[in-house]
Amino acid sequence: MEIDIGAQKIVAELEGREKQHDEVISQTRPIIRDFANSIKLIHSGNISDAQMLIEAARKSALALPITPHTDYLLSPINQEYVEAKALLCVIKKEQFPSHSFLGVPFEDYLTGLCDLVGELRRQMLEELKAGKGNEAKYYFDTMSAIYEAMIPIRFSNSILPNFRRKQDVARVQVEQARSELLRHID
Repeated sequence: MEIDIGAQKIVAELEGREKQHDEVISQTRPIIRDFANSIKLIHSGNISDAQMLIEAARKSALALPITPHTDYLLSPINQEYVEAKALLCVIKKEQFPSHSFLGVPFEDYLTGLCDLVGELRRQMLEELKAGKGNEAKYYFDTMSAIYEAMIPIRFSNSILPNFRRKQDVARVQVEQARSELLRHID
């Protein structure tokens, strides 16, 4: 008995998807790197260059040749974008951006905010080292408020992938930051 499952057509379709995947993934790495570099620029106080890099990286991300088979590759880019853009807003003491304002899915927004908590802790520690207690408290209060806003969101990994793990890491960072802030204030 011979069974034809259409393997040749399936293989051809999957090879096409693989080619699309490889094309998009090679373009995502520099975009993610640009967002990471913009965060470094923000921490070093180079706000205008950070803003330009964020906007250029976002423009590149929006120009990616995304298909229904490669759209999942946008998630890490969106998370980095959220982290960089929200950090910039916090540093500049501007309105905190929503996921709809940023134009990203709420899943990527939430995981990006979890990562932002770590960046705010880093900024808080820099302010403490510089002897700027009020600024350090501002960053702690912001990171704590972000974490507190996310507490009601408790779903399994199958519903909200990677969030609980990142949420737990954010909780630990808030607790460590609280301890570090109290040590410097006393």
